[in-house]
Amino acid sequence: MVLKMCGRYQFTAEQSSEILQIIQEVQDKFGAKAAKAVRQGEVTPGCKMPVLIGSDEGPTPELLVWGFRTPKSPLINARVETALEKPTFAESTRFRHCVVPSTAFYEFDGDRRKFQFTMPGSTALYMAAIYDVRGGVPCYCILTTAANDSMREVHDRMPLVLEKEQIEPWLYDMKATSYFLSMTPPLLDKRAMDSQIKLW
Repeated sequence: MVLKMCGRYQFTAEQSSEILQIIQEVQDKFGAKAAKAVRQGEVTPGCKMPVLIGSDEGPTPELLVWGFRTPKSPLINARVETALEKPTFAESTRFRHCVVPSTAFYEFDGDRRKFQFTMPGSTALYMAAIYDVRGGVPCYCILTTAANDSMREVHDRMPLVLEKEQIEPWLYDMKATSYFLSMTPPLLDKRAMDSQIKLW
């Protein structure tokens, strides 16, 4: 059975000063009501969440919906190997980069066991993504790549995780796109969840 990759991540301000800062920036930009509406805890497709987009002032949070809308179903992931080729993703991959801030992401193995992945030595984890407006809705799609050694026992795919210093190059340097799409993400810390929440 093939499991859908990267369908859940965690966004918890109380666990990360970096995430708390992003929430504060959302409040300053969109108001307290918008900041309060941002989901805390486990995020699933269809949620409207902060992503970082390049602006003249630096990486800036915008509120986008997770998943590119299509006639069939939202596309929540794009494979780095084909993102520049597929018409659904090609233009966004070339010109519309964003970064998804999180505290962790979750993945299920073939036995439906749930694991949490975090960035070593950090309370924040950033994922490379692309964005667009589909059906009048601003939305984003997380890029996935081949699993590295920290992920391979659980799943053969993983999000394209960025080091913090790679955020701005991903957002601003479109000439570096091919480099990012071919890179191996950093090794992550893995933790089996004590309370096994299953997909079925």
